[in-house]
Amino acid sequence: MGARIDVVLTLIVLFAASVAVVTVDATLSPLAVGGGALGTLGFELVATRDPAAVRRHWERPAVYVLAVATALIGIAIGAVVAPSSVLSFVLGALVTYLLFVGVVHGYQSITADARRH
Repeated sequence: MGARIDVVLTLIVLFAASVAVVTVDATLSPLAVGGGALGTLGFELVATRDPAAVRRHWERPAVYVLAVATALIGIAIGAVVAPSSVLSFVLGALVTYLLFVGVVHGYQSITADARRH
């Protein structure tokens, strides 16, 4: 399935988090946004140690469902308990992930083009 399904699922969760921010009128916390961004980058850094193993575990439909369900439940609970910090963290993590995927995809496209020429 790969990066395309990852991006689609990320966009679904990002939409839910954005709706939650608007619904509860949460104020975004720059510190929490940064924490979410750093969390994503930290995970991706660790995942680069064995990307094949990470991909093997991640690319199971049950894992997709569990990950999205957990994220949506976390958003719902966070919107009630600590909306500014939780929703800011989630938004920072998700937007950073999308940017990360975009940069990696762009880099792979450039290097693939360079190898062809």
